Amino acid sequence: MPKYSIVIPVFERRDEVKELMDSLLEQRYQNYELVIVEDGSPVKCEDLVMTYADRINIQYFYKANSGPGLSRNYGIERAKGEYIILFDSDCLIPGNYLDEVEKFLKHTPLDCWGGPDDAHPSFSDTQKAINYTMTSFITTGGIRGRKKQVDKFQPRSFNMGFRKEIYDKIGGFTTLHPGEDPDLSYRIMDAGYTTGLIPDAKVFHKRRIDFKKFWKQVYKFGFVRNILMKWHPHTTKPIYGLPSAFLLGCIVILFAAVFIAPIYLLPIPLLAIIIFFDALRSTKNLKIAFMAVMASFIQLFAYGYGFLKGFINIHLLKREERQFKEFFFES
Repeated sequence: MPKYSIVIPVFERRDEVKELMDSLLEQRYQNYELVIVEDGSPVKCEDLVMTYADRINIQYFYKANSGPGLSRNYGIERAKGEYIILFDSDCLIPGNYLDEVEKFLKHTPLDCWGGPDDAHPSFSDTQKAINYTMTSFITTGGIRGRKKQVDKFQPRSFNMGFRKEIYDKIGGFTTLHPGEDPDLSYRIMDAGYTTGLIPDAKVFHKRRIDFKKFWKQVYKFGFVRNILMKWHPHTTKPIYGLPSAFLLGCIVILFAAVFIAPIYLLPIPLLAIIIFFDALRSTKNLKIAFMAVMASFIQLFAYGYGFLKGFINIHLLKREERQFKEFFFES
C-alpha cells in the first residue's frame, strides 16, 4: 500500500499534464501512487498518462464534468494511501517534494499541510510577474506560503496534503469554485486537526497566461471571500477588505487630483515604484519587474472590486450565495 496518494483533477490540460508527469518522474521518494481524475475533458489524456504507467504507479479515471472539487473527492475516495496530496494539473513538482514532506512530518507531525509555490524558469514573463504579485507581502499581506504570516496558514489545493481519515470524518470539497480549498481548510481546522506550512515542500505553479484571465480569476477570489466569511464567520478579518479600501482610496485620489490639485496623485506612483523595486529584487529582471507593477494593480483592483461587490450582495443585501451560479458547479 502506498504511503502517499497524489490526486490531480484534469480538465483540458493535456500539455500541462505531460509537463507534470515528467516532473513526477524526478521524485526521489517512490512510495506513492498517482490518481488522475479527468473531469469530462472533450479530448482525454488517458493515452498520454498511461505511457508513464511503467514508471509511476497510476490510477486513471474519467468522469462527467463536475468541477475540480468534486473531482478531487472522486479521486480521494479511490486512493489507497495513508496521506492524500493534492496538486493542480498546471503544477511542476520538484524532485525533492516528497522527501521534504517525509522529513518534516517525522519531526513535526501534522494532520494537514500546505507548501509555498514559485515560478519555474521555464514560465513566461507574464506568469512570473503574476507569480510575484500572488506571493508578495505587498500585495497579499503575507497570507500565502510564508513562515510568518498575518493569518493562520490555509493550505490550498494546488499544494495540499492531509491524512485520508480526515476526508472520511469531515467530508471533502464542496461545489464552490474558486474557494473550495480554504473552505475545506477551515473545516479541518474547526474539527481540531493540526495544520501547518512545510516551507520546503514547494511546487512551481503556473498562473494565468494573460492579464485578462488574471483579472477574472482574482475578481472571483474577492467575491468568494464573502461566501467564505458567511460560512465561517470566525475567519472574517479586516485584511480581506484592504484591496477594496485601496480601490476606493484610488477613486478618491483621482477626484482630488482632478478637482483640487494633481499632487494628490502622488501616492499611486510611489506605490508603483515600491512594487517595481521589490519585484526587481525578487525576480532580478527589469521586464518582469515592470510587468509585476501592472499585475499588482490588476490584482488589487480586481480583488477589491470583487470583494466589494460580494460584500454588498452577500452581507448587506443578504442575497443567497447560490444565486451567483458562476461560483458553483452543479453536483
